[in-house]
Amino acid sequence: MDWHQLWSILSTPDNVPITALLFLVPFYTWYGLRQAFANDRLIAQLETDPVLAKTHPRKTFPFRPGWSKEVPVWPYLLRIEFLAAIIVTVILFVWSVALNAPLEEPANPNLTMNPAKAPWYFLGLQEMLVYFDPWMAGVVLPTLIIVGLMAIPYMDANPLGNGYYTFKQRKWAILAFCFGFLGLWVLMVIIGTIIRGPGWMWFWPGQTWDHNRVIFEVNRDLPDIFGITSMVGKIIFGLIALGVYFGGAGWAIHKLFVMNEFNRKIYQRMTLLQYLALQFFLTTMMLLPLKMVLRLLFRIKYILVSPWANI
Repeated sequence: MDWHQLWSILSTPDNVPITALLFLVPFYTWYGLRQAFANDRLIAQLETDPVLAKTHPRKTFPFRPGWSKEVPVWPYLLRIEFLAAIIVTVILFVWSVALNAPLEEPANPNLTMNPAKAPWYFLGLQEMLVYFDPWMAGVVLPTLIIVGLMAIPYMDANPLGNGYYTFKQRKWAILAFCFGFLGLWVLMVIIGTIIRGPGWMWFWPGQTWDHNRVIFEVNRDLPDIFGITSMVGKIIFGLIALGVYFGGAGWAIHKLFVMNEFNRKIYQRMTLLQYLALQFFLTTMMLLPLKMVLRLLFRIKYILVSPWANI
C-alpha cells in the first residue's frame, strides 16, 4: 500500500482545504448535534415544569441563573465575532506563509495533466460528470441545488426550532441536510480528491496511481440489459423506469414523512404546492446515489436514452 502517495495528495497546498474539511466538518456536525440533543433534553424538562417554562429560554446556553431571557448583542456577540475575525486572520497569515500557492507553469496544449482536476470546490460537479450528461451535471443539477436552497424557507412549514438548536423538532430538516451535504456533496469532493486518479479511474486510498492501468469494463444503458435496441423503445422504457422511480421514491418519502404524529402535524400545515415541491427536490436528490450505485456496481450508465438528453 502506497501510503506515501496518499500523504502527498493530502498535503498538496491545493488540497489542504479538503484535508481540513475531513476533520472540521465531522467535528462541527457533532458539536451542533450535541447542542441540539442538550436542548431537546431541556425542552422535555420544560414541558413537565410549566413554572420553569415561563422564565427559561429553550436553549441551555448562554442561559445562567439571574440573567435576562435575552442576551444583549454588546458585548457578548460582538466580542465573540471580533475574536473569531482575529483568529481567522492569523490562520490565513500562517497559511499563506507556510504553504506555496498552488500555481503551475503556463498551460501547454501538447501536454495535458493526468489526472486533470478542477479546484476542490468544483470536484463534486466533476465527479457528477461520471454519472450524468454534461448538461445535467453542469447545468440542471447545480441550478436545482440553488433553487432548492432558495425554496427551503417556502417549503419549511415547521414553526419550531427558530433561534435554538433542536433535533427532535427538526428531524426531517437535519437528516435531509446531513444526507445531501455530508452524504453526497462532501463525499463526492473526497472521492474526486483522494480516490480518482489517472484517467479519472477509481483508486482506493493507499493504492498506487498507475498511469499505465487499463480497465476493460463496458458500460451499458438500462434498456440494453432488456434487449431494447430501437430508439423509440429506449425512450419509452426510460420514461417508464423514471416514472416508476419517482413514484416509488415519492411514496416511500410520504410514508416516512407521516409515520409519526409530529410529522403529520407539519404535513397538515403544508399546501399542496409546498408538499409537491418538497417531494420533487427530495426524489431528485435521491437520484444521484441511485445513479452512483448503478454505475459503480452494475456498470449501468444511463436510465433514459434519447437523441436530445440522457439521464
